This record gives sequence, structure tokens and C-alpha cells, in this order.
Amino acid sequence: MMNSQASARKKVNVKRMTIISLLSAISIMLSMIPLGYIQIGPLAITTMCIPVIIGGIIEGPMVGATVGLIFGLTSMFRAMAGMAGITGFVFINPLVSVLPRIFIGLVGCYSFRLSMKLIKNTYVSGLIAGAMASITNTIGVLGMIYVLYAAEYAKALGQSAGAAKTLLLGIATTNGIAEALGGALVVSAVVAVLKKSKK
Repeated sequence: MMNSQASARKKVNVKRMTIISLLSAISIMLSMIPLGYIQIGPLAITTMCIPVIIGGIIEGPMVGATVGLIFGLTSMFRAMAGMAGITGFVFINPLVSVLPRIFIGLVGCYSFRLSMKLIKNTYVSGLIAGAMASITNTIGVLGMIYVLYAAEYAKALGQSAGAAKTLLLGIATTNGIAEALGGALVVSAVVAVLKKSKK
């Protein structure tokens, strides 16, 4: 009995590590091609949240947090390599680039579970989780930029330090809505298929 339980646990751990490796590889690949960060002037709309959210929903909070960590690290290394545009200096700080990304998978996981309890519809729950997790990324990253680099960030974009709040709110609105809509639609479609295949 104990051997069968240990064997089952080992299979789960191997499966989980495989999924973490696969989603992390997708995150790293996305960070290296234009689809990962769609640069529009000084701004970048990211699709990098999507593997993180899917990992959190399908395999739980640990997988979501781990893939989120990989996303954050690729963002930080991209900034260090000078690939993140004129505002990239803020992403060298892991409090901006890494910490908020760990929470993406956690929010995706728990908002999906809560939605399933209340709504009991995989597609709608995926829409809600995808949107909530994407918004978590937007608020987390821009919030940390405001706290740590508001004046420097505004000056890098040719604005006065006093305009930082308005500037960041504008970015949150434009980028945030685009990322939330994109994340919600893609995540819900993928999760609906994956959940169905697991039955």
C-alpha cells in the first residue's frame, strides 16, 4: 500500500516537473521572439503571462509560481541585456521584474478554483482567471515602478516627475486592458481543451 502511494506520488512529481519544464521553455522562447513582448514605442504588451496562468490553473499554485518566477527572471535578464527599451532599467530590479510575476500563477489558480465553485463553467472560469491574473501582472509591475522609480520612469519617457502617476495610469489602462482581454481569451480556450482532455 505504501509502495503504491509512493509510486503514485513519484508519478505526480515527475509529471509536474515535466509541465514546469515545458511551460518554462515556452516562456524562455517567447522572451526571445517578438511575440513575447510586443513593443509599441516605449511600451511593451506581453503575452508571457499566458503560460504562467495556464500552469497555475492546470497544475496548481506551485507550478504557477515557478513558471512565474521563470517569466520574471527572463524579464530581468532581458533588461540587463538592454533589450527592454528606454524604460528597461526598472526591470533590472527583481522587485519590479520578478516578484509580481510569481503572483500571476497564484491568482490565476485560485481565481479559477473560486470561479468554478461559483459558476461551474470551465470556459467562463478561464476567462475570469485569465483576466484577473493579467491584471495582477499590470498592477504589480506598474505599482512597483511607481513606488520605486516614478520620477526616473517619467523622465525616461520625456515627462516631468509630477506626471508619473498620470503616465502610469495611462499605461495601466491601455496595456492592462489589451493584456487582460488577450489573456482571458487565450487562457479560457486552452484551459477548456486541457481540462476536457484530462477527463
